Amino acid sequence: MAKLKQNPHRQADDREKVLEVAIGREVRGFRLQQNITVAELAGLTGLSIGMLSKIENGNTSPSLTTLQTLANALSVPLTAFFRRFEEHREAVHTKAGEGVEIDREGTRAGHQYNLLGHIGANASGVMVEPYLITLTEESDVFPTFQHGGIETIYMLEGEVMYRHSDRLYHLRPGDTLFFDADAPHGPEILKVLPARYLSIISYPQTT
Repeated sequence: MAKLKQNPHRQADDREKVLEVAIGREVRGFRLQQNITVAELAGLTGLSIGMLSKIENGNTSPSLTTLQTLANALSVPLTAFFRRFEEHREAVHTKAGEGVEIDREGTRAGHQYNLLGHIGANASGVMVEPYLITLTEESDVFPTFQHGGIETIYMLEGEVMYRHSDRLYHLRPGDTLFFDADAPHGPEILKVLPARYLSIISYPQTT
């Protein structure tokens, strides 16, 4: 079984730990931007490689003196290390039945799209669009969607034969399909209606 790089059940750390992690990410980010190795940064600052590793991994709380030394070595202001910690983080709560119905390419085929939330530019560098899609007797098949990013479908109700590239997948309630959305895809055979599924599309944020 493949190991996950992140633990989705990890409990939130206390505020001090979050600050340590945020500082460590910034130190590592500035170091990598300037193509400086940990050993080279150790030589510039007089800090040990072990201490720098602990700082970058958020495993220690560096003093202001240490942070100032790092800032001087990396030619950045001291406040740059706190940038991500101070950023506003958004959350969107969409109550049942309140998803905004929108027009997408598939709506011309009678597919109802409800956008369940949207967060614009953010620090993750990833855009995510979550939709609730409803297919009824009035819906046409439409197996030729194509767009950038990665898409995840989670079947809630009904059954469809869903095409991705040259393969058909029989999706029933509880089934998941995860795929590269650049290939032609979409419901090709509507077996049991009404059908509803979550469609979550993620793609790189453009500047």
